[in-house]
Amino acid sequence: MTSRVPETTGSLSGHGVTLRYSRWQGGGAPIVVLHGGGQTRHAWEESCAHLGDLGYDVTALDLRGHGESDWAPNQEYGLMHFTADVVAVLPQLGHPRVALLGFSLGGLVSLYLTAHHPELCAALMLVDVAPRLETEGVRRIRDFMTRHESFGSLDEVVEALREYNPNRPPGSIRAESLKRNLRQRPDGRFEWHYDKYFRTPVADTPDGQYKSRIMGLSHEALIEAARVVQVPTLVVRGASSDVLSEDGVRELLETIPHAEAATVERAGHQVAGDRNDAFLVAITPFLARAYPVRPEHAEPHVPD
Repeated sequence: MTSRVPETTGSLSGHGVTLRYSRWQGGGAPIVVLHGGGQTRHAWEESCAHLGDLGYDVTALDLRGHGESDWAPNQEYGLMHFTADVVAVLPQLGHPRVALLGFSLGGLVSLYLTAHHPELCAALMLVDVAPRLETEGVRRIRDFMTRHESFGSLDEVVEALREYNPNRPPGSIRAESLKRNLRQRPDGRFEWHYDKYFRTPVADTPDGQYKSRIMGLSHEALIEAARVVQVPTLVVRGASSDVLSEDGVRELLETIPHAEAATVERAGHQVAGDRNDAFLVAITPFLARAYPVRPEHAEPHVPD
């Protein structure tokens, strides 16, 4: 995708860490985009560029421990730490209030932030994530990342991703775009560009539930966070996702009664990566209605 709005990059001060960002300044309402665990901000470039072209002021962050942002001191990767980073950078971006677009881990951070700092969030978009996630789907991601620690070439990365998601449309995985989500070691091999401590399990609990080092991921804690969300909310699920089920979406809609849901057909957990055009079609009507480019032209949103 070629954007009419140029991408700029820079650094911001998070909560004790330096964060790298990319920004597309369309001049309108601000959106902050938060990627998933193990990703970098570059995974969302096409979506961000499109939203910038629509007129939004879009900023995508590398979360702490990911991409070009600092690895966390003392391995502080709780939801409260990620949230504190976003809270710290908003004034530096000149944004008193933003819409949050978060995928997977980024969606959980967005939900947590909205619940604990409602004055900072004007709209919430959750991509294939909700308080209730499917254990086997989460485990499959963990096992994939563990099994593929490094790669001899970009073609090996493409092959591994196609093995993980054989239903992904041909051409949606491109070696050159992947390169920006990886780092190359001195020995020439490629690896995922994030702090591996972040995804190392503490243990598998007796009931088979995967216990992450990320504090605050319990279902109960996230449901409590969702209960207090008052802003316009959209959850987008990939129809073939094994991480977010229809039951997970249903529970979220029951917990946030004014929330809306959209499904992207022929997409798995990596919704935008699998079918970016269809993903944008799913979120654009919600944005136009609940968080337009020029908020002063919108009718007030009153939760049902």
